[in-house]
Amino acid sequence: MTSKRETVLAAVRTLIAGALPAAEVKRNLAKAERIPPGGLAVVRDGDPGEPETTLSPLTYHFEHRIAVEIAASEAAGTPREQALDAMLRAIGTAVAANRTLGGLCDWLDAEAPSTDDAEATGSLPVRFALLTIVASYATTDPLN
Repeated sequence: MTSKRETVLAAVRTLIAGALPAAEVKRNLAKAERIPPGGLAVVRDGDPGEPETTLSPLTYHFEHRIAVEIAASEAAGTPREQALDAMLRAIGTAVAANRTLGGLCDWLDAEAPSTDDAEATGSLPVRFALLTIVASYATTDPLN
């Protein structure tokens, strides 16, 4: 049986993939070789943090901070800033529409992203964002 942590991470990846159907959505990608025309999203495992504990019944309450890297390049005449903004809005809409990940979480929220440009010789300029999705959930075992 898959742990609650892994189930939540997989559900966040699925949520983002649904929000960004034209983008490639990966998990823990080491290094992107290229940014596809529809953009790239990388879901990192993040940090579940130190849980709060209730004793009866024994329950661990996590606020898991899941890092998500989003990258967009100019495509079909759309500036990379607009492409990235559209991707971020789509993720925000998906999070707002499914705050419990189908019952897996008590609450799901996204923090405001930080954005920047990335340039490499011989490639198109890329705009990227780093955002954090916070999944609040409980489990009876800190390793589950």
